[in-house]
Amino acid sequence: MDQCVTVERELEKVLQKFSGYGQLCERSLEELIQYAGGLRREILQTENQDGDLSGTISLVMTQCCKRIKDTVQKLASDHKDIHSSVSRVGKAIDKNFDSDISSVGIDGCWQADSQRILNEVMVEHFFRQGMLDVAEELCQESGLSIDQSQKEPFVELNRILEALKIRVLRPALEWAVSNREMLMAQNSSLEFKLHRLYFISLLMGGTANQREALQYAKNFQPFALNHQKDIQVLMGSLVYLRQGIENSPYVHLLDANQWADICDIFTRDACALLGLSVESPLSVSFSAGCVALPALINIKAVIEQRQCTGVWNQKDELPIEVDLGKKCWYHSIFACPILRQQTTDNNPPMKLVCGHIISRDALNKMFNGSK
Repeated sequence: MDQCVTVERELEKVLQKFSGYGQLCERSLEELIQYAGGLRREILQTENQDGDLSGTISLVMTQCCKRIKDTVQKLASDHKDIHSSVSRVGKAIDKNFDSDISSVGIDGCWQADSQRILNEVMVEHFFRQGMLDVAEELCQESGLSIDQSQKEPFVELNRILEALKIRVLRPALEWAVSNREMLMAQNSSLEFKLHRLYFISLLMGGTANQREALQYAKNFQPFALNHQKDIQVLMGSLVYLRQGIENSPYVHLLDANQWADICDIFTRDACALLGLSVESPLSVSFSAGCVALPALINIKAVIEQRQCTGVWNQKDELPIEVDLGKKCWYHSIFACPILRQQTTDNNPPMKLVCGHIISRDALNKMFNGSK
């Protein structure tokens, strides 16, 4: 973390210099333009009949040229100073971060089966991001066979998300209505919030949309039990259509953040219906790796320094515990109170008749010891 702060401090210095340099350039060039423009007007007013310039005007023009040259040289000199600041950022990165992270890799961890799984995870990530052409190209190059039924849900979800980002609600509403029963089964408020946003968009049209808004309010009927208060607020806002919702106590209905929220809600609920996590496994793994990498590099250096390389030679375990933060907590971890080790799929936790929970290995040892 200290390394990041150090690099960030150098980066802030560069950004401040860039900002100051930009303001200086703009101000200096504006002054030169005004000065040259004034001189041009003066020349046009005092020009002789034969077109010759007086000695005074010639002197003023010489001074103008000198002023322009000095200003350009000063700006060029200041620009060179910024180059040195940028280079210091690069040096700070090289000094505080290890560019070679291959030392924490384990040889042979990507065998044929593991490589296939990695490719599948990458393809799914590209499908999630709407990068269908990249995913198909990867499938061809890696020899993966992806069924069309696996791709279609992501195509539809990305189409709806793109529409939501430009504030078009119709595709999302159609999808929510067609999946209403499953959404209701998981207590989703997606359909109501989509209807709510559409109703608010009608309110923004003023009294011209009053009749349509009242007619559209019938869509709230299935949600009256769980969203009664919200519906009452929406109905109350109709009183202020004449003066405008933006000038009423209901101005909070126009909050732009709700469009970002509806995108998140749609992504979460749609992924839940498809049996997928909200974030792709690739992005989660990458984020976890970024958090764990500094600790792994440090422990690897200590292991090599103390010449105890046999401590870390397993593919499925780490020599130390790495705290990835609560964001990466997806399930609880149980440690056996008898053997003092974490349970795994091969050694799951077992509940005794008395209510205590121990690992299966501990239970087998207790059973064998009692014979």
